[in-house]
Amino acid sequence: MRLYVLAVYLFLYVPIGIIVLFSFNAGKAATQLQGFSLQWYGKALSNTFVMEAFQTSLTVAMTSALLATVFGTMAALALQSLKGRVRVVFDALIYIAVMVPGIVIGIATLIALVTLFNWVNPVLTAIWPLADAAPQLALGYGSLIAAHGLFSMALVIIIVRARIAGMDRSLIEASADLGATPFGTFRQVTLPQIFPGILAAFLLAFTFSFDDFVIAFFVAGSQTTLPIYVFSSIRRGVTPEVNAIGSMVLAVSLVLLITAQSILQRRTPKS
Repeated sequence: MRLYVLAVYLFLYVPIGIIVLFSFNAGKAATQLQGFSLQWYGKALSNTFVMEAFQTSLTVAMTSALLATVFGTMAALALQSLKGRVRVVFDALIYIAVMVPGIVIGIATLIALVTLFNWVNPVLTAIWPLADAAPQLALGYGSLIAAHGLFSMALVIIIVRARIAGMDRSLIEASADLGATPFGTFRQVTLPQIFPGILAAFLLAFTFSFDDFVIAFFVAGSQTTLPIYVFSSIRRGVTPEVNAIGSMVLAVSLVLLITAQSILQRRTPKS
């Protein structure tokens, strides 16, 4: 059994380790190690297209994670008051959103957005008061943020609800008995207890959006995120620069995931 587990971990992580190793290659071949150098990291960071794709990914990830965290936290708090079959239905819908493959979400989101644009754009053209052409809705930043935000919100709801289930309810009851308003109770009692879960959910939502390729590929339009740029680059051949980009994305993702995990394991003080 131990050998089986070891083989699984080697199969998962050895290829990643090889990418990191060859990102320090001093030569130009992606699979022939000819010494160690940081030159490909420098070239990746000085590549205009890489930095533009990185900026796009960062903007989309930050915005979608913020929206998903805010609305996901609100939804998690609201779902706690539901009981019976209604709660079961909403729980099922949330978990289905996480379980559905990314390619299905990408295609469904693309079809929904294109259908919406076909309805809204003619209306905008008809009611636009200026002589200039009316603005038209299209795939781009908005569709990326909407698609990532909606999917990430399901993750946020699951994480925040787990934190809510483990918090001390007696403090909330005591706050109400002492005459605090519902908003005052939320601000001074509930929020401090669930804030580690909210922060961890934000970091995980950011990581998902920053690393996502499948959904972004369908709804990005003319925008190029960093995963899309890497995919386009490897179609022309894998280079040490691609390995360097992948290693930097891996490092950022690991830092965020480890931070989120440590926050989730931290206990909220009782006093």
